[in-house]
Amino acid sequence: MTEYRTEEDTLGPVKIPTDALWGPQTERSRNNFPTGQYMPLAIIRALLNIKKAAAQANMETKAISDEKGNLIVKAIDELLALSDEDLRKDFPLKVYQTGSGTQTNMNTNEVVAHKAHQLNPDIEILPNDDVNKGQSSNDTFPTAMNVVALEAVNKLKPAVQHLIDELKIKQDKYWKTVKVGRTHLQDAVPLTFGQEVSGYVAALEHDLDYIKTLEPTLDELAIGGTAVGTGLNAAEGMPEKIAEKLSEVYGLNLTAKSNKFYGLANHSGLNVVHGALKTLAADMFKIAQDIRFLASGPRAGYDELNIPANEPGSSIMPGKVNPTQAEAVTMAALRVFGNDTVVTMASSQGNFEMNVYKPVMIDAFLESADLLAGTITGFTDRCVKGLTVNEKRMAELVDNSLMTVTALSPHIGYHDSAKIAQAADKAGSTLKEAALKSGKVTEEQYDEWMDMLKMTNADRKDK
Repeated sequence: MTEYRTEEDTLGPVKIPTDALWGPQTERSRNNFPTGQYMPLAIIRALLNIKKAAAQANMETKAISDEKGNLIVKAIDELLALSDEDLRKDFPLKVYQTGSGTQTNMNTNEVVAHKAHQLNPDIEILPNDDVNKGQSSNDTFPTAMNVVALEAVNKLKPAVQHLIDELKIKQDKYWKTVKVGRTHLQDAVPLTFGQEVSGYVAALEHDLDYIKTLEPTLDELAIGGTAVGTGLNAAEGMPEKIAEKLSEVYGLNLTAKSNKFYGLANHSGLNVVHGALKTLAADMFKIAQDIRFLASGPRAGYDELNIPANEPGSSIMPGKVNPTQAEAVTMAALRVFGNDTVVTMASSQGNFEMNVYKPVMIDAFLESADLLAGTITGFTDRCVKGLTVNEKRMAELVDNSLMTVTALSPHIGYHDSAKIAQAADKAGSTLKEAALKSGKVTEEQYDEWMDMLKMTNADRKDK
């Protein structure tokens, strides 16, 4: 049977498991809000780092004694050294709690205070008066949100660059491999597969630029705003010191020089950066969709691409290979689209001096960044890297295409060219047969004008 101790908060006594480091406010939240996923540990670690930086800043500004401040720092260092599995044991709260994240902030304060008591029972460390000194949930939680969002984005960017690099290898390798172009899902004039891939590369390079351009808005921290943005109870200079220390810990360029009323009530930075993640997800959906369709078959589809066989594709059909990496990344993209709605709606809920949708907003943001980083890496390493071209099939489709007639248009006119294409389609003949039969083109002219590679302009220097 679980043994309990009793502690009191401002509402009265609370029974808490004896071996738990948390206190009464955490226990109340644990019982009042049991539904949903746990608060991300990235937020917990960020709050611990904020508490550590605050203790150091409070010592420097003489707002707290060195004796207390150093004990808080030591307790936090021990907590930060724990594995995620061990750290989770004392941070049991869920995302769906108070919209300000107050209970997770207090969970952090209580755990640090109890850990400090374990280290030195002779020095009293109080969760509110000492660990939370000069702070409020209203400025620590949004500060943690921005820090972990930047952390997540910095893990995503290398995954995107990795895919760009692999696609560039395919772009160069197949720059002169001619294939049928398609618009409106119908046959169009030829291009090369390398050119097609260059469009994927350009889209991803733009996506990466959008993220890099927008992410500095997350550098602005709410810390120092305390309850409503006025900075009540925060020592002068404390916010700047916290931002400086957090910048060192995370390798970021964070600043406390921001409008605190904005920092507590608005999350525009998270909203706009997540918009860039949504844009990346949309482009990834298109790229993955293209590749899985071009690899469809092998006998009854496009069959222009060969994708790696990573696992059996069917429990009933022997030998089947499915585009599973494309399916994973497109499913992830759908989740990001949904999360963007969550972030957008949550960001709009800044009533007066406080936004009260903070936990669900940052949870959605982190899920999007993590899903994209993971599925893009898998798609790159287990699909794109091993992707090859079925040149025979590409040549066959180009030879059978009617839209190459476009190359005749400058010589014999659009109208006569259309008649040739229609005649070939109706007779089931090749375009060359229909062209020669029309009397508008000689065989010598046809062979000169219908140079498939030349049609693609792949030899142009401004590729």
